Amino acid sequence: MLGFLSARQAGLEDPLCLRRAESTRRVLGLELNKDRDVERIHGSGVNTLDIEPVEGRYMLSGGSDGVIVLYDLENSSRKPYYTCKALCSIDRNHPDVHKYSVETVQWYPHDTGMFTSSSFDKTLKVWDTNTLQTADVFNFEETVYSHHMSPVATKHCLVAVGTRGPKVQLCDLKSGSCSHILQGHRQEILAVSWSPRYDYILATASADSRVKLWDVRRASGCLITLDQHNGKKSQAVESANTAHNGKVNGLCFTSDGLHLLTVGTDNRMRLWNSSNGENTLVNYGKVCNNSRKGLKFTVSCGCSSEFVFVPYGSTIAVYTVYSGEQITMLKGHYKSVDCCVFQSNFQELYSGSRDCNILAWVPSLYEPVPDDDETTTKSQLNPAFEDAWSSTDEEG
Repeated sequence: MLGFLSARQAGLEDPLCLRRAESTRRVLGLELNKDRDVERIHGSGVNTLDIEPVEGRYMLSGGSDGVIVLYDLENSSRKPYYTCKALCSIDRNHPDVHKYSVETVQWYPHDTGMFTSSSFDKTLKVWDTNTLQTADVFNFEETVYSHHMSPVATKHCLVAVGTRGPKVQLCDLKSGSCSHILQGHRQEILAVSWSPRYDYILATASADSRVKLWDVRRASGCLITLDQHNGKKSQAVESANTAHNGKVNGLCFTSDGLHLLTVGTDNRMRLWNSSNGENTLVNYGKVCNNSRKGLKFTVSCGCSSEFVFVPYGSTIAVYTVYSGEQITMLKGHYKSVDCCVFQSNFQELYSGSRDCNILAWVPSLYEPVPDDDETTTKSQLNPAFEDAWSSTDEEG
């Protein structure tokens, strides 16, 4: 750490290097926070979480009971032990509550005044955060599995919606209507995700084992159907291309949008080049996935080596994105984990499970010391947090 600081002071190091190194160190030290609880409101499993990107302070959760909860993650009490309180909730007594399980919640990307939710009750609802009233409701003929708004779009307000039907529906928040339909999948759409790099690029995952990339401005729509064999076994026949050997129920772009991660019920995770659709062939080993619906996983942001956090039974597996190495397993839930979300401002992770709990995983301030080192205690304060400057250059 001191080496980074002195190199930065001398102008020898890029300003981002120290930040990336510290972000990476914090992610590698993630552990269950014993000092922080998230107030338990849901009476059944937690399916989806989302933290607003403006301040990184407020979090939404959606449950199998149809309830939506809004949490304040900030420690306003300034005490070491505190509970992230629920500011408000849309519970069973609310007139506009979802009738069935809420599968996806998402903040409006540009401010906290609005958020969206979709449910097995065949609706997508747009909410006014201040009044907790619905500003708009989109009704569908089929069960809704997933929806997503573009985090970067400035020229459109389209919400991509995946349903039990094989068609991807695009809803326009400006006009209040379903403006467009993308056809090409053969079974239900389990996950949808807009690119964080390009306004009009959309990825969709289906139970038909396929993942498609779309440019929604094109009449034909589909740009690429991802092929796990990179054309070698299918002779590049588009109709034969499959991304997994089972249902594909999870999608996540890397933070720079250059790569796309997918998970399937074949217990595999794959990393794709999002510009040409090539399977990078990174081997993550077995990634246990027994979910019958969409699986919400997430990636880090701002680290020197990026990480992916994937629900893995009752644990969360952490892998390096580009090498496939499994770093650790985060254990704390006692039933299956269905969703997790990364808070990039402080490198924190939140996870929701069928045990009705939301857990907070935060960077450890302490690092273990090898047992054979008898001159020190079992753990010591990480040097990054010490306020004692050394006169030597050995550290760093």
